[in-house]
Amino acid sequence: MSTDVRERVRKAKEAYIALMSESSARKNEALEAMAAALDSGRAAIMEANAKDLDAAEDMLAEGKLTPALLKRLKVDDAKIDEMIAGIRDVKGLPDPVGRTVSALELDDGLELYQVSTPIGLIGVIFESRPDVVPQIMALCLKSGNATIFKGGSEARESNRALFDLLTGAIASVAGMPSDAFQLMETRDDVAAMLDLDDHIDLIIPRGSNDFVRYIQDNTRIPVLGHADGVCHVYLDENADPEKALEVAVDSKVQYAAVCNAAETLLVHAAAAPALLPGIADILASNGVELRCDAASKRIVAASGAEAVDATAEDWDTEYNDLILSIKVVDNMEDAVAHINAHGSGHTDAIVTKDRGRAARFVAMVDSSSVMVNASTRFADGYRYGKGAEVGISTNKIHARGPVGMEGLMIYKYVLLGEGHAVKDYAGKGARPFKHLSLSRQLEIR
Repeated sequence: MSTDVRERVRKAKEAYIALMSESSARKNEALEAMAAALDSGRAAIMEANAKDLDAAEDMLAEGKLTPALLKRLKVDDAKIDEMIAGIRDVKGLPDPVGRTVSALELDDGLELYQVSTPIGLIGVIFESRPDVVPQIMALCLKSGNATIFKGGSEARESNRALFDLLTGAIASVAGMPSDAFQLMETRDDVAAMLDLDDHIDLIIPRGSNDFVRYIQDNTRIPVLGHADGVCHVYLDENADPEKALEVAVDSKVQYAAVCNAAETLLVHAAAAPALLPGIADILASNGVELRCDAASKRIVAASGAEAVDATAEDWDTEYNDLILSIKVVDNMEDAVAHINAHGSGHTDAIVTKDRGRAARFVAMVDSSSVMVNASTRFADGYRYGKGAEVGISTNKIHARGPVGMEGLMIYKYVLLGEGHAVKDYAGKGARPFKHLSLSRQLEIR
């Protein structure tokens, strides 16, 4: 293993101890400096990004890069505005460090507090999206976590420009531990990071299915994330036609190259003849290729829209493109069964007027986000009010769905006593515990 990688990881872990104890005011000062640095450094960011885009066009022509990754790579003024807004949103969030999660009076003068604390050193490995750097650096700084970044080679220049601007801004705040953030740039660095389970506490991968699965299969470090984004929209038999069209089209068309875009449209058989023709026309006019089962193909074809036959593989495919599979189902239970069998546990939606049926759908669909009469594209940390997100998790431990700062926190127990000893609570005549809930924050007196 490269001694340089281990040394940079060691420096980050050491700086974490200082970062986790920084005050909210100083962390917010650093976040504002980061936002200002992005604003003043627009020209440098876009110059670096232009180099990446030029190289990426060649990679696309050679089949080494997908159109979806190329789209995610581009940085413009609007994207920089989003980065700046994301940092300032994080700045406005409450500081999660040191928050009392629960408190219990075990006995007179003996109080137990569960207190939030940072996880430690986070390894972030991502493909193509340079905006991951400011998003995650802001969340990690505010939550007191040190971070190792490793971006894809296709975004090397953009990542370096952003990283240098942001860490320079942090260092401009006297005493802030900018060493808490480190940038890795080579493929060998990834393998080295994955072996450092004695230093790195959590890995967050952002990228393709194969990429995430590779990370999950090649490290002993806990991994937070999702490998697939196979999302569904189900149109119930009493779906409002206007809402059905809005949700179905937006879920696919608004931005197809992301994990929360819909890949399959399920339509109740009783509603399909009325709903599908108009939706298919709008989808087709937006360049969406429709892959249909036999029942939906008959309806779509009769409306004049083009469709191809769906294969068994289509129901399990994350297209990240303007392609949508369509299936007619006999009832909501069949829709739920299809979603739970073929979905990835990411995000699924129902359109219905019946709140009782909506409640049943929410209860039965085993996904990290379930939408009622709303687009799957809302599954996002920024839209969920988290300021930004470190990723979307389909895990069932620690954190799930769009993960903001709460997914970067763990907790410790703090017990305050006055010379209390366990011997007084054991054996014959043992003193009983009270175990009474307290409603106060930890104060070490």
